[in-house]
Amino acid sequence: MATVLYWLFTVINYGLYFYMLAMVVYVLMSWFPGAWQSRFGQLLGRIVGPWLNLFRIIPPILGIDFSPLIAFFVLDLIRSGLGTIFGALLMRVA
Repeated sequence: MATVLYWLFTVINYGLYFYMLAMVVYVLMSWFPGAWQSRFGQLLGRIVGPWLNLFRIIPPILGIDFSPLIAFFVLDLIRSGLGTIFGALLMRVA
């Protein structure tokens, strides 16, 4: 049972990590003209866009959009919270 929980935690943890990397790449693509219009940019937009749109309620301040930073922070909180939950479960099972 502990092995299954550890494997599940590892898969979820790496999935969230790669999603966070995709967010970083998508945000950095804004520095390059036309990058969002490429196939790769559109694919990342479809993957990352819905999560980022949840945090677009805050208007840009001085032309800087802070929603990706907030979305990244919330996703990191979720990731660390899941780590704590799975750690407690693994201690209880083992």
